[in-house]
Parts: sequence; C-alpha cells; structure tokens
Amino acid sequence: MFDELVEKIKSGGEITFDEALAMGELTGERLNELFLAALLVTRHLHGNRVDLCSIMNVKSGRCSEDCIFCAQSGHYRTDIDVYSLLSEEEILEQALEMEAEGARRFSLVTSGKGILNSDFDKILAIFEILREKTSLNLCASLGIINYDQAVLLKKAGVTRYHHNIETSRSFYAKICTTHLFNERVETIRAAGKAGLEICAGGIIGLGESWRQRVEMAFKLKELHVTSVPVNILTPIKGTPLWGSHVPAPLEVLQTLAMFRMVLPGAVIRLAGGREAALRDLQSTALLAGVNGLMVGNYLTTSGRGIEHDLQMIKDLEIEIWE
Repeated sequence: MFDELVEKIKSGGEITFDEALAMGELTGERLNELFLAALLVTRHLHGNRVDLCSIMNVKSGRCSEDCIFCAQSGHYRTDIDVYSLLSEEEILEQALEMEAEGARRFSLVTSGKGILNSDFDKILAIFEILREKTSLNLCASLGIINYDQAVLLKKAGVTRYHHNIETSRSFYAKICTTHLFNERVETIRAAGKAGLEICAGGIIGLGESWRQRVEMAFKLKELHVTSVPVNILTPIKGTPLWGSHVPAPLEVLQTLAMFRMVLPGAVIRLAGGREAALRDLQSTALLAGVNGLMVGNYLTTSGRGIEHDLQMIKDLEIEIWE
C-alpha cells in the first residue's frame, strides 16, 4: 500500500480522503510503515532539512472569543500574564535573541479576534524595524484581518501570515461560538490574495475524531498553505478542556504522518504541546513527516530551551533550513 502511495506522491499525484482515513486504523508494523512512507515523501520533496521558527506573544489576554482551549480568552479565569502591546524595544530584543540562537523565522502574535487600528499601526512600524535590524523572515499572527491590512503587512516586510483553522469545519462549533469557521477561511484567503505565504494548521486533542483530523488536513490542502503548524492540546486550568485526555505519543506521530501524506509540499511544523505529548519521541517526529519546528516558548506555555532542539537536529544529521 505505502510503496504505491509514495510513488504516486513522488510523481505528483495525491492521496484520497479514504486513503487518509484508513491511516487512522493502523497499528504495529503498519504504523511504522506509515512513518517510513512519510519520511520518504519528506526527503524527496524537501530534502534533509528542518525549518525553525519562533513566536512572540506581544499582546496577551482579554480576548473576546470563547475558544475552549485558549488561556487568553476573557471568558475563562486562567493564570496567565495579561498585557497590552509590548514596546518595539522589547520586541527587537527578543527577535535578536532568537536569531542568535538559530531561529530563521519570527512571528509577532497578538491576542483577540482581530487587531485594533491603533495597535495595527504600531505593529507595522515594528515590522519595519525588524526588517531593517534583523535578517529574520517575518511572520504575523494578528487574528482576523482583511485584504487591505494584509497588503500593508506585506509592505512592512511580513512574508507569511499565520491564522489557524484550529480543527475541521464539522467540529468547529464545538470549540468556538463567538465567530465562524468561514471567518478564519476568509482571512487566510485575503492574506494569500495579498501575496503573503500562509501558515495555517490547528490543534489535535480537542475531542475531534480521526475523520475530522483528515477533514482539517484536506481543508488546509484546499487553501494552499505553505506551513502547517500542528499543536497538541495542553489543557489549561480554568478552560473548559482542563483535565482532558491528551493524545498518546504514537497517535500524535500517526496524525503528523497523515498530514505529510495529504500535504506533501507543505512544511509540517511540530508546534505547541510537543514536549508534553511526545516526551522522548520528539525526535521520531522528524523521521515521520515533520520538517518544521516551532522553537522557544509558545503563547501561554513554555517550550524547552532551543539548545535541546538544536542538539536533537544535530544528532539526526538534519540540516537547518536557511
């Protein structure tokens, strides 16, 4: 089965929805065969490289939306730092630090459904400073934006816009009631129309089925995303998902491999929650379809030191994507 699928993808073909659905039933040796197939596809299309990015939460908390997984939602009582937009000095310092440590891509992230006009003007100025004073590839994650805002971001030096769809359309109403799935999709399309690359993925472990993970993967494929961050739920005390079961390590790897097979040309980026969910199997992800890592800290949870990721990459004899 997998030899044929790998050859089909190498020759420009695509796997079907049913083929991706069947990957959820695999166990034992068949699961290892899936991991190998995902690795072969990755190496063929992307080489032996991994793309490193980092994010900075530059405005935290007080979000109007009710996403059930999110510590920044104003609907829940969580123990997070709440602050307004950080200064350009603070942001530049962090950007230079991450660049020195090996990150090649840096994203500014703000809480909220969208961004206030006053904050947006400040963000544009900050991106212009980052473009001038660093060699980082710049990304923005500012919530729901329109085409005109996307154009201004591109002019300021942003090359990629991040906006997750979070889950499948069929499951979305279970995780958020304050805005629609289509609003996320329209933001992605607006950013793409403006000439920005798209970084869009989601979270696994929200209570969705395997079918709904496959639905999410195929929706991302339809949206022609460049980078697919896959987060694993970190249950936050105070949110509705506190106490939820987190997917087991092999299930996480199985999902990552499926995403690779559905989206062979994209960067499949292992992101938030990876340390707790994968534990000692983080390196295995880089042999099962993953070719991107989010390094450093996440929005409201801590990652591990970037030196550990650099050592892991070195041990696997994988190059860092320049």
